[in-house]
Amino acid sequence: MQNAALIVVDVQNGFTPGGNLAVANADQIIPNINQLGQHFDNIVITQDWHPQNHVSFAENHPEKQPFETIELDYGTQVLWPLHCVQGTADAELHPDLDLPKAQLVIRKGTHAHIDSYSAFLEADRKTSTGLAGYLKERGIARVFIAGIATDFCVAWTAIDACKLGFQTYVISDATKGIDLHGSLQHAWQDMLAAGVQRILVKDIIQQQASSTL
Repeated sequence: MQNAALIVVDVQNGFTPGGNLAVANADQIIPNINQLGQHFDNIVITQDWHPQNHVSFAENHPEKQPFETIELDYGTQVLWPLHCVQGTADAELHPDLDLPKAQLVIRKGTHAHIDSYSAFLEADRKTSTGLAGYLKERGIARVFIAGIATDFCVAWTAIDACKLGFQTYVISDATKGIDLHGSLQHAWQDMLAAGVQRILVKDIIQQQASSTL
């Protein structure tokens, strides 16, 4: 697919059943993602990669519980269970993920005092991962986003992609959401309002077959 990239967000042990921050049935999207990978020449994978003392971990805040919030310099931060700690099995890509053509892995959330949902910008909205420059240098104009979780890292990545000038699609049957207090519906509203287009796996395959993408 010309001038397009598939961005696969955080398909890791930590976010799939058995992981420390498992999203229900998230492993069920992996076959769809693997199928999509056969139709893209440009594939980027993101990986949550936190230090043990990361600011987003509830255990690092006495008297706080997972899924409560705190206020940081850059705004409201959800506190999460310990997950995807650097170098642990929880942080590894899911063993069923099969994307041999992937060229780049972006590790995010590596700075102890800043969370990072988006593949493009950390939560302070200033610290860049370098992904936008990488894609633009390669002549990529369109990005198709899959992965976990729809309402957090996928949504932030998609909205940033739109802001950065990419034609942006989220593949709804190749994503899974946490849906924390209605967050999934809100995320889709925010994405669509930002200009993100919603698409299905079959649409991509059919449209590529007819050479309209």
